[in-house]
Amino acid sequence: MLTLTLPEVRTPVRVAPNEVLLVTNADLRESANTKCWPVQQQFEARLQEVLITRFGTRMRRAHPVKADQGHGFISTQREGSDVFANLDPDAPVIVLLTAWQYSHHLAPSLVHHRGPILLLANFEGTWPGLVGMLCLAGTLTSLGKPYARLWSANFDDAYFYRGLEQWLKTGSIAHDTGYLHAVAADHPVLNAPAGRLGVDVGRYVLRNKEIVGLFDTFCMGMINGVFPQKALADIGMPLEGLSQSDLLAEMALVPAALREQCLAWYEAQGMKFVFGSDPATELTRDQVLEQCAMLIALARFVDRFGLSAVGVQYQQGLARCCAASDFAEGAIGNADRFPIPAADGRIIRPGKAIPCINEVDMGTAIPQTMLWRLLDSLGLPAETTLHDIRWGSEFEGTFYWDLEISGAVPFAHLKGGIAGATGYRQSPMYFPKGGSTITGQGKAGRFLWARAHYEGTQVVLHVGTGHAVELPAAEFERRRRATSWEWPLLNCVLDGVSRDQLMAGHQSNHITIAYVDEDQLHDVLRAFVAQALTQNIRTLVAGTAYAAL
Repeated sequence: MLTLTLPEVRTPVRVAPNEVLLVTNADLRESANTKCWPVQQQFEARLQEVLITRFGTRMRRAHPVKADQGHGFISTQREGSDVFANLDPDAPVIVLLTAWQYSHHLAPSLVHHRGPILLLANFEGTWPGLVGMLCLAGTLTSLGKPYARLWSANFDDAYFYRGLEQWLKTGSIAHDTGYLHAVAADHPVLNAPAGRLGVDVGRYVLRNKEIVGLFDTFCMGMINGVFPQKALADIGMPLEGLSQSDLLAEMALVPAALREQCLAWYEAQGMKFVFGSDPATELTRDQVLEQCAMLIALARFVDRFGLSAVGVQYQQGLARCCAASDFAEGAIGNADRFPIPAADGRIIRPGKAIPCINEVDMGTAIPQTMLWRLLDSLGLPAETTLHDIRWGSEFEGTFYWDLEISGAVPFAHLKGGIAGATGYRQSPMYFPKGGSTITGQGKAGRFLWARAHYEGTQVVLHVGTGHAVELPAAEFERRRRATSWEWPLLNCVLDGVSRDQLMAGHQSNHITIAYVDEDQLHDVLRAFVAQALTQNIRTLVAGTAYAAL
């Protein structure tokens, strides 16, 4: 006779009427969790007060504050799974996010939770809570799990009150996502002059394949950044799986003299590195030399495997082994680049940007690589990058987004190019081995933006246009210091898309950017949409860009 013995699981405590459960999630790294905890405490207290005084609802923490660890975040997938195993499966749950969070800590449990789920973020720049909310939202969308989302700067505005009341009453929130316009698979743009160019590029991709080489995957819990292999195969963009351990081995083969030549080249072009002497807290030359070795190694992998794009997992794995990948990522993505020799002495792809897929996010790999191929084929500047949708606020009556990548962008995206870039040490909170960022003010200009996500195995692409601005020095510095000051910052407006619309409909913490001159922008948009349709991608065009089709 078979017998079964399983670990004991507590009988879930049922929630009382007019009671909700609070869950909160954050980082794997305890150094980040303890530093971000005070902001979380502030917003928990505000939320509790609003629920009690305005709605007569009690909020109960579903997991305790860990006094011995100095915070009350869920910080591993095991912890998140154990918390939900002991919850009333029908209880209403608010996931309050005030810092970056690893979605995989919660997402598998949220998929099985039957009660209504609200993802709630504080809309402020101190720690990337709204970024974390967008990541978890995109993850649940990709996993087919219904949820509601909401955001607020201080938990005291009418939009927040209306949304919270609606969720408490119905378990859902109706947001305005009418800014997204579906493009039919047979849309007339396919036969427009610019559209026909995009069709040709799309057919080329399906026939020849854009191979994306990623050094490991699943960075920082981003389930929304890990696409099914069928989804990638269907659009002609297969994955070349590479190992970060092999990257370290290749870096070790780069001689000291070549590393020095690389660093000297960037210094000669005018990049300023803020060097110090203490590697634990300051940037050192040795750290940047190690990043130069990574740049050279990455290019050699691109050459060896015939890759269209390359990406490094970034904040996991290598963070404890070597200097951060930022400088290498920004530099390889720039057309004007240190001449990197292959083993036989050839210079690898001179004068050509190599798309760098930051954080190995396949949802940005798709539009970055597609835009790179299209723009390069049109003879236009082809640098692309992703940014976090980090924050935003009004200046002189206009809302400007603060798009901020966590380390580096191609120099071509900065005001002043290479000479406009400064290298600061990456924060010790995240990177014990240091390494230089590529920091500066995003240059003014028009751009295309995009983001891919998946539903089942169908790739879905959001596309729009925007304009970047160079805000006055004092305002730019205010925003930089209110976020992560070591990182590059782009201020912009997305055409015909409001703050709350983007927060309601965007399916990622990331957004892809490529600059295009004003007189070519709409033709490139038409070509890009036609390319996407040809590559079997369901496409939605955002805001006023739709009228340009």
